[in-house]
Amino acid sequence: MSMKIALALATTIGAGLLISSTAEARPEMVGTHMADYSPGTIVVKTNERRLYLILDDGHAVRYPVGVGKSGKQWAGTTRIDGKYRNPAWSPPAEVKRDKPQLPDVIPGGSPRNPMGVAAMTLAGGEYAIHGTNVPGSVGGFVSYGCIRMLNDDITDLYSRVSVGTKVVVTR
Repeated sequence: MSMKIALALATTIGAGLLISSTAEARPEMVGTHMADYSPGTIVVKTNERRLYLILDDGHAVRYPVGVGKSGKQWAGTTRIDGKYRNPAWSPPAEVKRDKPQLPDVIPGGSPRNPMGVAAMTLAGGEYAIHGTNVPGSVGGFVSYGCIRMLNDDITDLYSRVSVGTKVVVTR
């Protein structure tokens, strides 16, 4: 094998590995055994780091998510109480206490804004399902309790649900 071909092959394989290791939006149609949930319900399975939008008794759209880190996880039932595109972000008191250098508000659209391109706030707390400016964090235990999605995925989910949608978070 010539050196040029070997170099080209190595470059192609290396580029493929880099591309496959980065987070990519990938909602999937999947079969489920979640007949307990009505169509339109969002189910977040924290231990799987997956969010499911239930379509019918046997099918859902599944997305990878980042969830609460150790000590910041929660479980329960709530509803979406607001939908926002390019939301500004004010760090909650707990985040501000841990990271006092953060500004009081980070404008929507800023690359430093951790909410990404869209957010859906959850009733009863300071949590949201939102995009991210750190796509490599999706799939991990990374947040203060929010459900973090890739920007393309939050855009897709945002278009499929409305204010009032039921959200169930399980461990």
